[in-house]
Amino acid sequence: MSRVYLPLTLAGLAAARDEGTVVATDDLVVAVDDSEEQEYAALMTAADASAALLDGPGRRVVLVAELDREPQPGDAVPRKRWAALHADEADRPVDADPDDDLGWYGVQEIDAVLGVSGGE
Repeated sequence: MSRVYLPLTLAGLAAARDEGTVVATDDLVVAVDDSEEQEYAALMTAADASAALLDGPGRRVVLVAELDREPQPGDAVPRKRWAALHADEADRPVDADPDDDLGWYGVQEIDAVLGVSGGE
């Protein structure tokens, strides 16, 4: 089983929610193994990629999926494979510390996460 970290924006998360799938991109990150250290490193790498998707201040968003194999860019990752969501609790300035931790949310909390700032 591969744990995959998919960097998104709030708008990307809203689109994934509405479509019931997210498309893997070149920015996806796969944890090397299932150790806590490797999963955290993968999460923070994906968080950096999410920050790079923002045009100014905003919230980093990382969707975590558990898959039978590592996806290729362009592969669809269906909602039933989504395991968790990590996101900043509020908009961050552009120069925010990149090592700030993200909040953890269950996938059933996507609407609540989107509602915090009303999307992008």
